[in-house]
Amino acid sequence: MIRVVAISLFLALLLVPGWSQRRRDPLTRVEVDQLRDTAWEPELRLKLFVAALEQVRSDPKVTERAQETHDKLQDFLDVYDELNDNVDTYEGRKSDLRKALKAVIEGDTEFQSKLRAFKDSVTAGKEDTKDYEFLLSNAVEAVDNGAQDHRQLLAEQEEAFKHKKKGKQ
Repeated sequence: MIRVVAISLFLALLLVPGWSQRRRDPLTRVEVDQLRDTAWEPELRLKLFVAALEQVRSDPKVTERAQETHDKLQDFLDVYDELNDNVDTYEGRKSDLRKALKAVIEGDTEFQSKLRAFKDSVTAGKEDTKDYEFLLSNAVEAVDNGAQDHRQLLAEQEEAFKHKKKGKQ
């Protein structure tokens, strides 16, 4: 009897990793390829996540809209945090980020408007948002703070590199 229980337990332990690997990836092959292609370009990557949020919101085939919206918002926040970490890293190295920051600030402005529009449409639609309203507020706040930080850093870099040019002449 003990042998049967031990074998059953062993087989059950072997099956657990198989169940966890069967979890469906929320991204299509095309979306995965697009994300892979933009791995080194955070602005483009973030735009893909914003587009995915809009698609989840409007796609009638999505059955778990709240959960998928939550997941896309979390992905967006993760990538946005990664973008900010990269900016901090290069700033710490005293790199010239002026050109890159201009593109990031343009992205910030676009993300702010799209996230606010998304938030307004969800609020106006009386949709059940309890599963992701906290993440949506965090995303809006993160982009607002990031945009402010990015603008400030750009101004600081413009000033610093202006003085460097004067010193070399």
